[in-house]
Amino acid sequence: MPHSPAPIAIIGAGIAGLACGQALQAHGLPVRLIDKARGPGGRMSSRRLEKAAVDLGAQFFSVRDPAFRRQVTAWREAGVVAPWPDSLWEASESGWHRHHDDVERLIGAPRMSAVTRHLANGLEVQAGTRIERLERQDNEHGQRHWWLVDQHDVHHGPFKHVVLALPSPQAQALLEPHEPTLAAACEAVIQRPCWAAWACFEAPLPALPNVDDDWQAVRLAPDPNRPPAEQSLRFVSRNDHKPGRHGQGESLSLLARLEWSEANLERDAESVARRLLEAFLAHLPVGVTLPAPISLGAHRWRYAQPDVFAGGEAVNLDYRRSPTGLSLCGDAWRGPRIEDAWLSGHHLGEALAADAS
Repeated sequence: MPHSPAPIAIIGAGIAGLACGQALQAHGLPVRLIDKARGPGGRMSSRRLEKAAVDLGAQFFSVRDPAFRRQVTAWREAGVVAPWPDSLWEASESGWHRHHDDVERLIGAPRMSAVTRHLANGLEVQAGTRIERLERQDNEHGQRHWWLVDQHDVHHGPFKHVVLALPSPQAQALLEPHEPTLAAACEAVIQRPCWAAWACFEAPLPALPNVDDDWQAVRLAPDPNRPPAEQSLRFVSRNDHKPGRHGQGESLSLLARLEWSEANLERDAESVARRLLEAFLAHLPVGVTLPAPISLGAHRWRYAQPDVFAGGEAVNLDYRRSPTGLSLCGDAWRGPRIEDAWLSGHHLGEALAADAS
């Protein structure tokens, strides 16, 4: 009797890994996702606090590619995304001004994680498992298979193919003993860190002069007279003003600039949160003060955003593959947007399914 193929493993259940898994499963291929976090989501995850849900990764996403647009249409029909923000501002030395452009922005509803939870439906996702090494073996049928070894030295497998939907430094560590070419490709991608903080308040924020009372988000314009590494804050959003969250307590998400995050990578979370909130206070109109926060904290994304232009041009090849059954997908191979991560995983899944047909 012919030996049935082993399932495909995907290490990483962010949007790229989930998109890859959905594409494979749509073609009838068995797949298992494994992630070190408590659940799927990656940088589209949300944190539930006592009186609020805060987004600490991506704050919104946009659509350019036709394939991704079809996926987003399905998400709309499922009720897990909604347009946001429609009251976007920019703060600079000259004050607050409404930001206008032709870009449609969307967000997960009622939380950013609604998108990845929806993508995870029907997929086998094993959470809380950190894969620390790969082992290659040949079975009794002469077929090469992979085993995944976790933090407790438990072996998972066998798998015919392994997809690494991870930040490139983490993928590189797993690949180096087996695929030096793919490992070298990972090393060439620069992953930049980002601090993200939150602040929760007992009372609503005060009105701002000449600004809508229901302002939803504000960009902080860079100061051309100061070094980038000295400028901490780049974006602030009001979580309770996002779709599906009305009635929650007032809370802010505060995203740091990448240069400042790099310069302050090893600072403690509490001091980072205070610094980002202070930066927001400094951009408020004169005379406006905020109530004291009842909760304040920060999360460090060590590998928040790939610099795909580090070599002078975008990588833009979607994914990487080897004949030994190892593949790479994720935003590192296309670009830093949510759309890029989804397209990378989706295209790899389609390619692997075509190989299996």
